[in-house]
Amino acid sequence: MEILYAVIVVGGVGLLIGIALSIAGRVFAVETNEKEVAIREALPGNNCGGCGYPGCDGLAAAIASGKSDPAACPVGGAETAKIISEIMGVEAEIVPKTAYVSCNGDCDKAKEKYNYYGNLSCQDAVNIPGGGAKACGYGCLGLGSCVQVCEFDAIHIENGKAVVDPIRCKACGKCVSACPKGLISIIPSDTKYMVKCSSKDKGRDVMSACSAGCIGCGICAKNCPHDAVEFEYNLAWIHQEKCQKCGICAEKCPKKVIEQL
Repeated sequence: MEILYAVIVVGGVGLLIGIALSIAGRVFAVETNEKEVAIREALPGNNCGGCGYPGCDGLAAAIASGKSDPAACPVGGAETAKIISEIMGVEAEIVPKTAYVSCNGDCDKAKEKYNYYGNLSCQDAVNIPGGGAKACGYGCLGLGSCVQVCEFDAIHIENGKAVVDPIRCKACGKCVSACPKGLISIIPSDTKYMVKCSSKDKGRDVMSACSAGCIGCGICAKNCPHDAVEFEYNLAWIHQEKCQKCGICAEKCPKKVIEQL
C-alpha cells in the first residue's frame, strides 16, 4: 500500500504541475506575427545592418509593424522587396542603390608626401603625423579598409584608390562606415553625374596635391541651365533632384572632375 500511495502522490503532483504549466503557457504565450515570420523568411539573412536595424530579425519586426519600408533591405534588392510588399499588401517604391567613392586621385593623379610600406589600415593612417601618404588631405588613402568589410567583393583598390563594382554592390553601407575620410556614399543606381572629388581646399592647393581635383572655379554651376550645381567650401556638388542629366556640367568642367556614371 505504501508503494501505491507513493505512486498516487507522485502522479497527482505531476498532474497538478502539468495543469499549472498548461495554464501558464496560455497566460504568458507570445503571439506570433505571421507577417513578421514570412518577412524574416524572405530576407537574405546577411545580418549586415545596412538597413539600419540590428540584423534581419529587427528589420522583419520593423516592416511588419509598419515602422520600415518593405524595400529597406539593400542586400535583397528588388526581388526581395517585391515579395515583402506582397506579404504586407502594399506597393513599395524600389530604387536600386550602389556605393560611390567621391575621389579621383589614383596613383597617376594624386601626389604623395612619402612612400609608405606597411600594414596600416585607413583608420590607423589618419591618426599618424601627416594623416597618410597622400598629399591631398581629403583623398582616398588606398589602404583597403573598405575592401576588408565588404561581404560581396564589390569594392577593390585599383591603382591606389577604392573603386566600386556597381553590379556586385548591394549598398549595405559597411564601406561607408569603414572610410575615415567619408569619401563613400550610397546613391541611387540611376544617378547620371557625380562630382568625383571631396577636397575642400582652394584651387591652388588642390592643384599642388592632385591633378584631378575640383578647383572651385564655378564654371559648372554657371553653365547649368537647371541650377543643379552648387558650391560649398570650394567644392562643387550636384543637387540630384534638380539634375536633368543634360551633361553640360561635365562637358564644361576644365578638370573633368564631374563623372558620367
